[in-house]
Amino acid sequence: MSTSQSENVRIAALGLDHDHVWTVAAEIHARDDATLVAAADHDQELRARAEAQFGVPTYSDHRELLEREELDAVYIYTNNRASAELAIEAASLGLHALVEKPMAANRPDAERMIAASRQNHTRLMINWPFAWWPNLQRAIELVLGEDSVGRLWQVKYRAAHEGIVTMGHSRQFADWVEDAERAGGGALVDYCCYGAVLARVLLGQPDAVCALAGNFCRDDIEVEDNAVILMRYPRAMAMAEASWTQHGKIGAYAPLLYGERGSLLVGPRADGGLLRADLENPAGIEISVPAPPAHLKNATAHFLWGIRTGAPFTALCDPEVCRDATAILDAGLASADSSSVLVEAG
Repeated sequence: MSTSQSENVRIAALGLDHDHVWTVAAEIHARDDATLVAAADHDQELRARAEAQFGVPTYSDHRELLEREELDAVYIYTNNRASAELAIEAASLGLHALVEKPMAANRPDAERMIAASRQNHTRLMINWPFAWWPNLQRAIELVLGEDSVGRLWQVKYRAAHEGIVTMGHSRQFADWVEDAERAGGGALVDYCCYGAVLARVLLGQPDAVCALAGNFCRDDIEVEDNAVILMRYPRAMAMAEASWTQHGKIGAYAPLLYGERGSLLVGPRADGGLLRADLENPAGIEISVPAPPAHLKNATAHFLWGIRTGAPFTALCDPEVCRDATAILDAGLASADSSSVLVEAG
């Protein structure tokens, strides 16, 4: 299924209980070549917000929306387990789909999503908020395209906040993110996923994974509130850290990339800058970060570009790459759940 450059793309939001939806819906709303035509969610409060904020009709049942509305694509913004089923259903109807990270609750569901998209000749894109950071885009380009730091031997990323509701997210979002059945896990799935997909893009798929996870601070939830995944490669390693209990942002949201000739520090968030360090500049020097091209400015710009041109999505958003990241998370969960090796006291 293809869409011409001049055609207005009609998009519906399936699910409103993933808080990232408000950002991408606003992206659609700001364009003149795409329209947010409707939204569906079982929660009346969220439907009311969508109606007020975007002036669109809403449905309590997504099936009714799909039957009534004329669509080209859907944005899927609900829990990780339901997202996979919605993506498969959308593909069966010939609709392109953008699904929020981490793609699915597990690798088998991710495989089913890819198979449905292929079978029905639709596009499937996975959105990662940090994919649109110009500084991270430039860092990936320096490593993979320009060999700026030599052969990469370590990737490290820490994602951390003080709690989903505490940091400002909705209770509807927290309700499923903190539920192992609907999310696939706790902090490990929610936040180690970033480091997992970044390592997959830069180093490939690891040959071994181990993890530690636990509920160290939160008495009000049953899932892990902190986790670390380690990934081993033949001549490299990667680390993905996750915390739902860190106060302040020290050390968080700043990818670190270590190569044989230099290191890169990607500043926290999109406007955090980019530093390159080596033997001559051990403290690091600022690297220029150009403005991204139009199709890499945000999720909607990239999605529309992809379905119109048929070109591959950027690596972080490629469904096969993201499927591999879910496999890393699966392995991490299995490792964290296994018996630990006991260390004898001195």
